[in-house]
Amino acid sequence: MAEKREYRMDELAEKAGITVRTLRFYRERKLIQPPRREGRIAWYDDTHLARLHTISTLLERGHTLNGIAELAEAFDHGRDVADLLGVGAPTEEEPVRLTPEELAARFEGEVTPENLAAALDLGYLGTDGGDIVHISRRLLDVSSALVREGIPLAEVLQAGARVREHADALAALFTELILRHAPEEDLHRLRPLARSVVEAELSLALDRRMRKRD
Repeated sequence: MAEKREYRMDELAEKAGITVRTLRFYRERKLIQPPRREGRIAWYDDTHLARLHTISTLLERGHTLNGIAELAEAFDHGRDVADLLGVGAPTEEEPVRLTPEELAARFEGEVTPENLAAALDLGYLGTDGGDIVHISRRLLDVSSALVREGIPLAEVLQAGARVREHADALAALFTELILRHAPEEDLHRLRPLARSVVEAELSLALDRRMRKRD
């Protein structure tokens, strides 16, 4: 495990490529977390350095300091990724670790405080130090693909919330069905069958919908 590095204010400012005055300004605006104090000495770490790099990148992309402050507040109040994924919970989804810059690049111009708050509330995103973790590579890829096709991220997230409600109901249906006829340890083994039924039914439903529009 890498040793945690800490920096005095002037060292952190130099590493981030900013002035000490700018660093103080960011701290006053609560764009970065308070440092660890040891007497009169303030110690910063790599989490602060990552946040400063993020601020610089977002400023270069045209974000205002007020907008960045709102984003920072959303990140800082996001749920820890361990709370989202659960400890040892079985899953077929692959979580994806992202820096804030990478997230902004995935959804160019769409990473607003409102959209970020919605994604955090949905449980799509969790925080882990200076990084963000998306709970599902498939959902991340599909969401960014829809945004590239011109669909606003806010509407993609609204659709995701509605799908979540139906998905929870379907999961409950299949869980109850399996447990009526098989022991609980078979749930994980049989879950691909449940997923296949849902995927096939959705495909057929899309066929019916498209035929109606012809």
